[in-house]
Amino acid sequence: MVGDPSPTIIPFDFQILIFGRWGSQDKAGEHLEMVFLSRIADVIEAMAQRHRMLPWLIAYALLLPLPFILSAFFNDYLIDLANRACLFILLAVGLNIVKGFCGQVTVGHIGLYAIGAVTSAVLSLEPGGFGGALGFGLPVWVSIPIAVIVTAFAGLIVGLPSVRLEGAYLALATLGLGESVRIFIAVTPALGSSTGLMMIPAPSIGGFVFDSFTSYYFLVMTAAVVGIYLSFEILRSATGRAFQAIREDTIAASVNGVNVVKYKLLAFVLSAVYAGLAGALFAHMPPGYLHHNNFTVIEMVTLLLMVVLGGIGNVWGGVIGAIVVTIAYDQTKDLVVYFMDRPIVIQPLVFGLSMVLLVLFMPRGIGGWFEGLQRNRRFIKRSEEKLGDAARNS
Repeated sequence: MVGDPSPTIIPFDFQILIFGRWGSQDKAGEHLEMVFLSRIADVIEAMAQRHRMLPWLIAYALLLPLPFILSAFFNDYLIDLANRACLFILLAVGLNIVKGFCGQVTVGHIGLYAIGAVTSAVLSLEPGGFGGALGFGLPVWVSIPIAVIVTAFAGLIVGLPSVRLEGAYLALATLGLGESVRIFIAVTPALGSSTGLMMIPAPSIGGFVFDSFTSYYFLVMTAAVVGIYLSFEILRSATGRAFQAIREDTIAASVNGVNVVKYKLLAFVLSAVYAGLAGALFAHMPPGYLHHNNFTVIEMVTLLLMVVLGGIGNVWGGVIGAIVVTIAYDQTKDLVVYFMDRPIVIQPLVFGLSMVLLVLFMPRGIGGWFEGLQRNRRFIKRSEEKLGDAARNS
């Protein structure tokens, strides 16, 4: 209207044309990434429409030949690195349940990992082991489920402070519980003490023993894929929606009928199940040796970095973060500087600064970045459909 002082409103179609199409062409690299990721997403969606398990089965089949490829073109050490990456994927996905889905601050996850590992190792060791280590001689396939159950109960105990504590107070409480587990293992001869637990038996099925890096890969890779799938199922379920309601606003969730105490404790228990399984698989992984230094605060910081890098609350982001940080951790373990002719390991400093910088400049992580690309993809796709309909109707 003439004389109307209201600001000029750009029609929606022109916004699409300017910002959706021309803007993306100004950033050729980002546009190519979006197109590439969009094609992948479209293929996965098409497979999922045929059968919801089809993308998972294809991904599993593609991962099966990985150890043979690594062995043929590189060396067996990279297969061991892939095994550790699978274990860290389990840990990161489990931590994402309690921290990403439910919003509870916990830094004691590595203590649950230690409980699962030591429990399974002690149960499967033969009595009268080296250095007076405790042993019960149970089969490995019995020891692992018991270790997971014990860790789940420990997760319930770790989750009890979350009923009354939040934020930094809960973080300190869980940190104390996690570190106390490591100290208890370090001072108890029956649990390996300073020498550690050794000669831990490997799992076997019939006459096939998982006692090499290659054979063990199929075990941990299967566990990782199943763990990722179940994490998505939890997120899509009513339980997952309750977790997210608690994360967004505890009071609002309680007013709307969500049993906050129950679901907080359930989040810790589910997270502990993942940690217990990862720990048990780690205990029986070649060469069958455990030491309390495998469960220090540095490992906890590394695990948190995986979740933060991948994106808190994003399942695939946690998977990517676990893979990237596992490789980076391995490549920087010998990173030292010399001060007054004395070597100083700076890996913890590098990882700590990386976490601070990620929180400052990439708070949503890789998963958040990918979700942004997905939103842009859906927006442009709907916009182009609308423009096409308008052109056909004109």
